[in-house]
Amino acid sequence: MDLAPKQSQSESSSTQQSTAEQRLKFFMQDVTGRALVMMESATQGHHGIAMDLVQEAFISLHKAYAEKDTDEWYPLFYTILTNKLQDWRRKEARRASPFSLFRKLNLDSDDEDALDIIDESTPNPLAFLDQAVTVEEIQAAIAKLPVRQQQAFMLRAWEGFDTQTTAQIMSCSEGSVKTHYHRAIKALRTTLSHLDPFMRGTPNEE
Repeated sequence: MDLAPKQSQSESSSTQQSTAEQRLKFFMQDVTGRALVMMESATQGHHGIAMDLVQEAFISLHKAYAEKDTDEWYPLFYTILTNKLQDWRRKEARRASPFSLFRKLNLDSDDEDALDIIDESTPNPLAFLDQAVTVEEIQAAIAKLPVRQQQAFMLRAWEGFDTQTTAQIMSCSEGSVKTHYHRAIKALRTTLSHLDPFMRGTPNEE
């Protein structure tokens, strides 16, 4: 008599698992390209390492948060990805300098002077540049930024996260996010100004 409910429960569990896997598949299709760009920039163009970090983040997301709504996956995924990137950078720093174990590693410290900046919203990374500037040119310019500026810019401009969510993902203050984001935009405008002479006249935002 107990076989029917057990079978039903098993089928229900299987269906839920299948649904979660399907959601993850669509989520990966949506996010992978942008996440790879971010990781390739942060790892100085190491595509294989970038791919490994992204895949590990997807696996961790599915293991720990499969039951979460898809909308909740976005900040969770980038939080996991950021942590994995930081772990990789620490390992690389220690490999390059064995004696770094005896001192605190400084990986783009967030202990910067917070600028009094009004929060900016740039949902499209091309919005603050002339439309003639290509995505590839922006990506090349982003790769030259410090990693924390890369993260702040891409999470805000490419993923559209607000300052509060970006700060949670990056494990820093909202003031640090604003500072990193502001400096990233200024640096990108300077780097790409030769592509559009009108950009040289862009007002200073400080």
